Amino acid sequence: MESKATKPISAEMFPGPGFRVKTEFHRLDSHFMEKFTEFATPDISDMLNRLYAMDSAIACLTGKHHRLCGPACTVKVFPGDNLMVHKSLDVAMPGDIVVIDAHSSSMNAVLGDLVSTKAKHRGIAGFVVDGFIRDLPDILELDFPIFARGTTSIGPLHRGPGEINYPICCGGIVVNPGDVIVADGAGTVVIPQEISSDLLKRLRNQKASQAAYLAGVKRGDFSNDWVDRILMEAGCAVAPTGESVAA
Repeated sequence: MESKATKPISAEMFPGPGFRVKTEFHRLDSHFMEKFTEFATPDISDMLNRLYAMDSAIACLTGKHHRLCGPACTVKVFPGDNLMVHKSLDVAMPGDIVVIDAHSSSMNAVLGDLVSTKAKHRGIAGFVVDGFIRDLPDILELDFPIFARGTTSIGPLHRGPGEINYPICCGGIVVNPGDVIVADGAGTVVIPQEISSDLLKRLRNQKASQAAYLAGVKRGDFSNDWVDRILMEAGCAVAPTGESVAA
């Protein structure tokens, strides 16, 4: 007697890592996070030693006027699947930024106009997607911020696996639930929430001196002596004008 064919066990979904949802995480005070909107993302990146800015290929697709600042609700999906993106709409709180690790895949979109419309109704601030979206013309009518790698007409599947509110990688940067995301026309940076208070103090201290320096540059009042000092200390050979440096 022939036995009925069954699918391999490797095709099953297993609860635990790779297929789990955490419904709660710690969020910083919203008024505190809003203070980071005083600063452009390049300035924040500088204060984070240039190691917390996402890949520049993740850019705002919905208008240069859009800016995001808020806590990350993290989502990891299997490339081409968006089951957990849909579930994140029930988990994210108003003001959250849903940050999606789609493994940089361009094969399928992980959200479109329907998900975006639902997210806007739920008060979600916007999406940051390490992957692609679709239905951009309809999304533009929503005036809803989305930062992503690009668009495609190919839609996703809805099977899983995936995770919500566990550490992810987005644009080459580790993002933990509750980290502060700041995104603007210049890029997207991730502020680990445990250092956010100290970072804000340093940003404010730097802002005053930077403003004075910029004002001097605009007047033409500046010096590049610091460049010569670095070159001299490094032993760089600098020939007088019109002469060449011997090999």
